[in-house]
Amino acid sequence: MKITLLQRDIIWADPEANRHRNDCLFTVGRDSDLYIFPEMFSTGFCTQPEGIAEKVPSGTLEWMRNKAVQFRCAVAGSIAVTEEGRYFNRFYFVFPNGNVMQYDKRHLFTFGEEHLRFTPGQERIVITYKGVRILPQICYDLRFPVWSRNRGDYDMIVYVASWPKPRTNAWKQLLRARAIENQCYVAGVNRCGNDPDHEYEGGTVILDSHGEVMAECPDGIESEISAEIELDRLNEIRKNFPVLNDADHFTVEKQRFEPSVNQTEYRQT
Repeated sequence: MKITLLQRDIIWADPEANRHRNDCLFTVGRDSDLYIFPEMFSTGFCTQPEGIAEKVPSGTLEWMRNKAVQFRCAVAGSIAVTEEGRYFNRFYFVFPNGNVMQYDKRHLFTFGEEHLRFTPGQERIVITYKGVRILPQICYDLRFPVWSRNRGDYDMIVYVASWPKPRTNAWKQLLRARAIENQCYVAGVNRCGNDPDHEYEGGTVILDSHGEVMAECPDGIESEISAEIELDRLNEIRKNFPVLNDADHFTVEKQRFEPSVNQTEYRQT
């Protein structure tokens, strides 16, 4: 399966403008099976989403569906949405037939006060596409390895992010750690450019299960990268060095959420 990661700058709080400028990324004859955009790619990372977040069903989701069907590919990325009076940082995965799976960001970025407006997700999901099992994650989720621990149920983690430039080193190191400890491919898609509060350097990368770089975007500029996900190679690595068989087993209890606290209980079994 060929995947393409899209390191993009984002026009602040303007979904229609962002959709329009991203139209050029889809052209007849391109052969990627999956295109992945960064976190909140239609608005920028908005922690005060009133008047910015898109209503469900969103125009950007419909745009993703149209592109997926037209170009016979899958399209993924996260969007700030409002539904039934609540706000969600929602990852959409759109299949070539227009069907959709979604994941709501579990770990809200309390340092940036994301938790004051948004509702955390409760469900960890795995998406199977072209035989590859994919775990979707969003930005701050990267810092919490128990939530993304490989239970033998996925082959690749996809992280979409708006990860600011001052913490780029943490982004790169943690992506590598997740690949190695979970013996999986990791696709990390970060934005570049600026919003009203931050500068973003990118650091978009595709890693193999050894944490080695398969492809990476140049820092600070809009660009795209592609790589082939090879399940036979991954399965052979896991067979020859079966570290996942010795992993600790955890259960993740339902999150207890308060206006100023974002806390998860972990229990080892």
